[in-house]
Amino acid sequence: MPKPLQLCLLSALDARGVKTLTLNRPDAFNALSEELLAALQRELDATAVDETVRAVVLAANGRAFCAGHDLKEMRASPSPGYYRTLFAQCTEVMLAMQRLPVPVIARVQGIATAAGCQLVAMCDLAVAASTARFAVSGVNVGLFCSTPGVALSRNMGRKAAFEMLVTGAFIDADEAKRQGLVNRVADPAALDEVVEQLVQSILAKPQVALALGKQLFYRQLETGIEAAYADAAQTMACNMMDPSALEGVQAFIDKRAPRWGQ
Repeated sequence: MPKPLQLCLLSALDARGVKTLTLNRPDAFNALSEELLAALQRELDATAVDETVRAVVLAANGRAFCAGHDLKEMRASPSPGYYRTLFAQCTEVMLAMQRLPVPVIARVQGIATAAGCQLVAMCDLAVAASTARFAVSGVNVGLFCSTPGVALSRNMGRKAAFEMLVTGAFIDADEAKRQGLVNRVADPAALDEVVEQLVQSILAKPQVALALGKQLFYRQLETGIEAAYADAAQTMACNMMDPSALEGVQAFIDKRAPRWGQ
């Protein structure tokens, strides 16, 4: 009997609307092959138009979360055109996560290096096992992690991010939390429990408010402060007219729990 084809990405949607995307190349440390990047893009595109999805958890099978790009695959096609296409493909996946109207939580159970560290940084939230480690280690093989540096520098202080980029050194989960790369650190046995705490908090909030807020959050970061405040004020005005906000405010006035029907 031939062995069944192993999918490089697993997708599951539970009854609450929580979609779990699991990187499934454990023997290759979940390296981002062209196939895996394409599979991620398809799932993210489908999620973007699926109104039943309330949150996304990005997880991985095996010892590593993600070791970055598949270097064997990259080395097999040494041409500028190929590399431009590959890095553009990876960038689109990273931006697709940020553009989703729902929060994305990284569940980091092992090492996350180079573009794998970039994946963590591009998720909206991240929970790491205490045994997880992080690095942008391309410089160790002569390849500065330029694209991961874009995400890293938008999560961490500049000097801390630059030190990681120029040294290629690992930091542990506690240091990643101190530097702003992850939100919470959990004992490995409690990792799912801590992820679930974040999920439950998200599911308890109105979907429209989270979608508007996420879009505004990233949009305003790239503008000057006056434009950011103008955009934020307009977003709040639109949000305030949504039935969920009107109900929430009325519930506060009435000193009762909001009835959002979710």
